[in-house]
Amino acid sequence: MLLAEDDRAIRHALERALTLEGYRVTAVADGVEALAQAHTSPPDVLVLDVMMPGIDGLQVCRVLRAEGDRTPILMLTALVETADRIAGLDAGADDYVVKPFDIEEVFARLRALLRRTGPVAEPPAEAPKPSPDRYLEAAGLRMDPQARRAWRGERELELTRTEFELLELLVRNAGIVLDHAMIYDRIWGYDFGPGSKNLAVYVGYLRRKLDQPDAPQLIHTVRGVGYVLRED
Repeated sequence: MLLAEDDRAIRHALERALTLEGYRVTAVADGVEALAQAHTSPPDVLVLDVMMPGIDGLQVCRVLRAEGDRTPILMLTALVETADRIAGLDAGADDYVVKPFDIEEVFARLRALLRRTGPVAEPPAEAPKPSPDRYLEAAGLRMDPQARRAWRGERELELTRTEFELLELLVRNAGIVLDHAMIYDRIWGYDFGPGSKNLAVYVGYLRRKLDQPDAPQLIHTVRGVGYVLRED
């Protein structure tokens, strides 16, 4: 694990707690060190503080994602506004924890990230051509889970890991209303409670990427229950 946190007390406390939990932790104090470490010794997971001097956690995240690095990233932030959390997810983070946090929540979110991702491999230089017999199809969408590619019509969708997994779950259950708890369990491996905005944020991302002018909306909200994929 690569941990980047500029507050010495928090960094040392997290490093100790994570080490006791069984992680092998490399801890650094700023974004410059984080990028250097990520390039020289790629970790299995990153924990990045948002507010760091020089290069902050959001910039570290953007740089890694622009380089094609898909290592799971958990952001630590003292910013509580929804727009701030959305900025972190937009930068390419997979999840976030708001300070002050319960260390058990950090452990739970890390376990969920690592369960979903498994070992991180370098992306191939050229994406493999999808095989027709591997397709999932529903509501005008086509997905190849093995190649991790998705299309609406002839347009290929650029999806993050979490977006892809959420869309795959909806496609496999097209026409079925999936409740919030079930989606959290399948995608994050952890129910963050009724106050969490994670799911709504990612549904918003998918809608923006899926929606086309003069085409029907595909992901529908069932108020008080969850979401369903269908082409109305």
